[in-house]
Amino acid sequence: MDGKKTVLVIGAGDATGGEIARRFAREGYIACVTRRDEEKLKPLVDQIRAEGGEAYGFGSDARKEDAMVALFAHIEKEIAPIHVAIFNIGANVRFDITDTTARVYFKVWEMACFAGFLMGREAARVMLPRGHGSIFFTGATASLRGRAGFAAFSGAKHALRALAQSMARELGPKGIHVAHPIIDGAIDTAFIRENFPERYALKDQDGIVDPRHIADTYWMLHQQPRSAWTHELDIRPWMEAW
Repeated sequence: MDGKKTVLVIGAGDATGGEIARRFAREGYIACVTRRDEEKLKPLVDQIRAEGGEAYGFGSDARKEDAMVALFAHIEKEIAPIHVAIFNIGANVRFDITDTTARVYFKVWEMACFAGFLMGREAARVMLPRGHGSIFFTGATASLRGRAGFAAFSGAKHALRALAQSMARELGPKGIHVAHPIIDGAIDTAFIRENFPERYALKDQDGIVDPRHIADTYWMLHQQPRSAWTHELDIRPWMEAW
């Protein structure tokens, strides 16, 4: 494991998370990627390996404390030290407030906030003794403001942002870069293509966010010198209203 470094992407979907893992793998990092369904990670892992990188996929429920503790311990012991940890779980759902059940609200909070806390805590535990590392939490428009129908999602993303801010103030002086990139706009995903075809049609005009360019931004954040660390930035296509 001498000299090897790992990037851990929690929530490595087919778009943003996967592209982040590929970007870091091209820079020589071992990509460790997770989803609840390990089988869905196989195309990404195979792609990274075909491109000359090293990658491992893990089926893991990020909401489960024991699972997260075990995941970090396994990677640190069996693969390589975790130098970058990225939380990229979505949980974007829409319900009118009167239709938002306690189960829905709690589940969205678990996925979009509590799981982020577990990842952030475990990342801090392994990075602090080394005195360096990067911990990034993917934010959204809902991190900044609520919208009708998105009480659960906005509440969770607001809380994740507060977690990131608190961790940045605590861990920054100890050498760990904590950042909260906010993606404000539709992303080039199968979900947007299938459910919002009129929005997806803007792709030809660079009107939706390219996951590869999101990945470039995450790499840039990791490369920043600590004299000019960015905690929060927004990523949006040029035509997005804000």
